[in-house]
Amino acid sequence: MIVITGATGNVGRPLAQTLTAAGEDVVPVSRHIENHGEGHGAVHRADLTNPESLKPALDGAKAVFLLTSADFLANGNLQDVVDVIREAGVPRVVLLSSQGVGTNRHPSIHEDAVTGSGLEWTILRPGNFASNAFAWADSIRTQRAMAAPFADVALPAVDPQDIAEVAAAVLRDSAHANAVYTLTGPAAISPRQQAETIQTVIGAPIHFAELTRDQARANMLNFMPAPVVEATLDVLGTPSAAEQQVSPDVENVLGRPPHPFADWVSRNVEAFR
Repeated sequence: MIVITGATGNVGRPLAQTLTAAGEDVVPVSRHIENHGEGHGAVHRADLTNPESLKPALDGAKAVFLLTSADFLANGNLQDVVDVIREAGVPRVVLLSSQGVGTNRHPSIHEDAVTGSGLEWTILRPGNFASNAFAWADSIRTQRAMAAPFADVALPAVDPQDIAEVAAAVLRDSAHANAVYTLTGPAAISPRQQAETIQTVIGAPIHFAELTRDQARANMLNFMPAPVVEATLDVLGTPSAAEQQVSPDVENVLGRPPHPFADWVSRNVEAFR
């Protein structure tokens, strides 16, 4: 049995589906079970800021996928969560971290809790998510317009489906124990190029406007903590060479190249039409 936290999100949902299709017994966990949709079976309600709430889902589990929310750093302690997992006798944990830890943009406190746990662990460090484009869906659908900062700064956006498939592979195979994988898309793509890709897929012109950093910050503060906003803007605006580099890890784990941004748009085209 494999426990998946964050099971209703962009990574957790396809991960649950991938593992179920592979014949695994899956326990999806979420703090918002009313949004889990169909095909998950019973979803266990738990909030990682209250680690005790996770205990009932862990009985008999062979692995746990840990995905924390954006506000968890301010409100939770992953060490307490890992302690509960270890005390339940679960031998293996896979953490969805961030490429920013490897490039020193983000603190390593979550990774430290996992690597120092005494459990088998694997850490996944995705870069910029292709699904961040959902933030533009409403304006594209209703106004055929899109606004973003740093219009021509390119990053290799990773498809959450690829993250999910890598997570499924490493959760099922202990050969990936004590490994750290950086997950990116197959090529760097700028916001302006993303707009052009969406335009091509939906078959309608999109007006692109470039935001200033201050304008972008004001928008992002509506749904992200301030320190996360600043770190994210730094990556989007002044990425390091490592953050713009395509990683081979998706292909090394899955035996195929990562999906391009256009594939993600095509699978989610109705959000933009």
